[in-house]
Amino acid sequence: MTESFRQSDENPSGPHQAPSAPHASAAPQQPGYPPLPGFEPTPAGPAHSGRRRARGPVALLAAVALAAAAVGGGTAYAFQTLTGDDSGSGGTRNVNGTSVSAGSKGTVAGVAAAVSPSIVEINATTGSGKSTGSGVIITSDGEIVTNNHVISGATDITVRTSDGKTYKARTVGTDSKKDLALIKLEGASGLKAANLGDSDDVQVGQEVVAIGSPEGLTGTVTSGIVSALDRDVTVSADPGRGQEQGQGQGPGGGWPFEFGGEQFNGDTGSSKTTYKALQTDASLNPGNSGGALIDMNGNIIGINSAMYSAGSGSGAGSGSESGSVGLGFAIPINTVKADLGKLRAGAEG
Repeated sequence: MTESFRQSDENPSGPHQAPSAPHASAAPQQPGYPPLPGFEPTPAGPAHSGRRRARGPVALLAAVALAAAAVGGGTAYAFQTLTGDDSGSGGTRNVNGTSVSAGSKGTVAGVAAAVSPSIVEINATTGSGKSTGSGVIITSDGEIVTNNHVISGATDITVRTSDGKTYKARTVGTDSKKDLALIKLEGASGLKAANLGDSDDVQVGQEVVAIGSPEGLTGTVTSGIVSALDRDVTVSADPGRGQEQGQGQGPGGGWPFEFGGEQFNGDTGSSKTTYKALQTDASLNPGNSGGALIDMNGNIIGINSAMYSAGSGSGAGSGSESGSVGLGFAIPINTVKADLGKLRAGAEG
């Protein structure tokens, strides 16, 4: 643009002299400005016609240049916003609905800060005892997704959010075949809903973060990778079995499940269901059930549902120590999203 302006303004007789225009009204000139064009046609000629035609575009380009200089800051801001380029910015960015420091994006600390407000601790009471698990807030008015085995058969459900508030909750719908349940808090509003991602995009080896309440330790954060996809995990589909075993009270200390033809953490019983799961080495312990498996952009990609405890294989003694050994499983979030309509409609089973 600058080069075009110089070429158009070249004149061997001087920068502010213009060829005379016959019959043109002589307009007064102001110092430092090019002369005004005449109102009558200029005689044809290569030198005159070239310079005369150039003045319209030059004036337009000059105006554009001035306008661009005036809004340059806004243009740069718009470019950064549209392209996601936050270099040089010291503020915060909106990441998946949660304000996260730009410097923390893609870190475990950043993910924990963004998603922890959307993860809750669930305490369920049945005639057989109590169980502790976790859940994920999916609406601001308190819809929470968790595992069916966390709340199955419960007569009373209490939920504690990350800020320490407690709510009573009711069961909206259950699906024991997928080990999923939807509960709803009473009198809740303004909660931070989690962003549900796309588990079809998950790749083996990608980093993940798990958040839950193992052993009642609310908001515990662990990290690891996705170890495998599409693992066939078999769990009990018996209503209330989760409370009978209890989180951390079954043989080996974890929720009983089967994998590869073997039973772990206790007997799954005669009524079973199998689902495809994401496998992770992020540390999962009793109480993580129903919590979130999260990618490094803060998207929920799975609901943690089963774990292998050390020494908890079939036939393990009751004195065996329990704990995570890096074999955890999560229900893919796309399975959850496909089941939400059924759960909201009050499904039982």
